[in-house]
Amino acid sequence: MFSKILIANRGEVAVRVIRACREMGIGSVAVYSTADQDAVHARMADESVCVGPPASQDSYLYIPNIISAAEITGADAIHPGYGFLSESANFAEICRECNITFIGPSPATIEAMGNKSQARKTAAAHGFPVLEGSNGPLRDLADAQRIAERVGYPVILKAVNGGGGKGMRIVLTAADLERFFATAQMEAKSAFGDPAVYLERYLGRPRHIEAQVLADGEGNVSFLGERDCSIQRRHQKLIEESPSPAVGERDRKNLCAWSVKLCEAVGYRSAGTIECLRDD
Repeated sequence: MFSKILIANRGEVAVRVIRACREMGIGSVAVYSTADQDAVHARMADESVCVGPPASQDSYLYIPNIISAAEITGADAIHPGYGFLSESANFAEICRECNITFIGPSPATIEAMGNKSQARKTAAAHGFPVLEGSNGPLRDLADAQRIAERVGYPVILKAVNGGGGKGMRIVLTAADLERFFATAQMEAKSAFGDPAVYLERYLGRPRHIEAQVLADGEGNVSFLGERDCSIQRRHQKLIEESPSPAVGERDRKNLCAWSVKLCEAVGYRSAGTIECLRDD
């Protein structure tokens, strides 16, 4: 059992973790930027540490300050929440080197699945169906244009290390690609500290289905059913429904088999979701 957990996040997710710590009798440490010094999570935690100015890359994404906050408060674990550093293999590895437990998957697993472009490769290699798109991060606009022509418009740009709808741009035409490419890179850099983006075929009205999994890193994986997260605003979920009304029994069995196989293949540890699009 941990004695003190630092939450490397803010807002609602940090509040949830702080509440869980309180219920379990574990000390909590909040980090905050100067813009968030009066935020709920900063006031709720047992201890709070300022980690930098308002810009995320200078505070919530700035690893030296996060690690320093953990060390000066004596936290023996870091909970990254979601977004920010939760899918950074580098951050997970630094935590390990500093003898701080990273509450989440191993660095190797994050490298394989947290990086969305790499996750596509890993999934395809283990029989999971993926959309047509780039086989890695796009090198430049010319690379994006060449792949988009091959895949066929419309396409969508996505941040390689993204989540929460950040760094995404729907591209209907070649002119749109030229206009949106740099914007998507800048948003990815601002939100996740990495400007890399990839491209895949765009589905106009898909169902957003998430396979829920729980794995112990020792080869034991449980499929906990799926949830439908199709009702969204600006690519962010508003409602989650489980089970999905759009997934039949055969699809559910396939989703279970694919998800378990993929988690076993990468040695997944922790709770997680494998996010899928279902095209009618």
